[in-house]
Amino acid sequence: MKRRNEFIILFVIIIILISYLLLHKKDRTHYQLPVVPEIASNRITQIEIDTATGAVVLNRKDNTWHIGPEAYPAAPEKVNAMLDVVEKLTITTLVSESKNYIRYDLNDDKKITVKAWDGTAISRQFDIGKPAATYRHTFVKLDQDPYVYHARGDFRHKFDLTRDQLRDKTVLSFEPDHIEVVHITKDKKTYAIKRNRTPETKGDIKESGSKPSATQEPEPIWETGDGRQLDASVVKRLVSMLSRLDCETYIDDKNKGDFTEPVFVVELTEQSKAYTLSVFSKTDKNAATYPAVSTENQYPFLLSESQLDDMQKMTEEILKEKNKNKP
Repeated sequence: MKRRNEFIILFVIIIILISYLLLHKKDRTHYQLPVVPEIASNRITQIEIDTATGAVVLNRKDNTWHIGPEAYPAAPEKVNAMLDVVEKLTITTLVSESKNYIRYDLNDDKKITVKAWDGTAISRQFDIGKPAATYRHTFVKLDQDPYVYHARGDFRHKFDLTRDQLRDKTVLSFEPDHIEVVHITKDKKTYAIKRNRTPETKGDIKESGSKPSATQEPEPIWETGDGRQLDASVVKRLVSMLSRLDCETYIDDKNKGDFTEPVFVVELTEQSKAYTLSVFSKTDKNAATYPAVSTENQYPFLLSESQLDDMQKMTEEILKEKNKNKP
């Protein structure tokens, strides 16, 4: 009799557990996810990113984005990455109803609050926590909703940026193939080199054993002012490096006019425009950067030691004539 009662009790416990699991599963799979309304990124006029250390505000003006009241130009690729998240925010799963935000980095000390405006109205607001363990989702909390959800994608790092990190660091930009003349000033001496687009000579064709296509533009030759040929590959590397030059950071407490007597200058000229980079002595001998200014940027900035070292090494190579015996 005792053994029979034990079996009955065990059977009842099993039935209760199965019922609980079935009901719990049913409750978890039929919850209603919040509806996130669609929003077009091209209608967003302002983005505010608020963290425990302060807020950064981005404003759209004339189809370009600027940072704060100073209107510093923002890096387009970084703003576009944010806009893509704001526009396509997709809630996939309810994670927690307990309001225990610390475990998801959604507490006040860790969360990133994002607000996006369409004109004068907020069209999207949400809090960003840490990425999920799979790095395929991010924990988020929607405005006026206390629950924690999974949003599709790993995107916290796209918003976890300082004002300086959001600034457009491009200080020189041009098409390298358009450059015709390069002037290099170093040690108070200026050297001029010019691009020569003269086609290959018959001797060159005969020696190479091949004839260039009629539609193929010959490789340019770079020469000094008196006609001495230079190593074109090194010139090409220098021009290419300068054609998309990014700085380390900006110097906010000085103006371009505060810097005089550069130690290194490169001027690159195309048919209708000249681009100039001027580098100055270190303000602190132990610093790892050099102050610099550019005709393509209204703010003074800092270049790394390695950037200047690369420019100067290429300059030294360029000034060694490829053919010293050429008349």
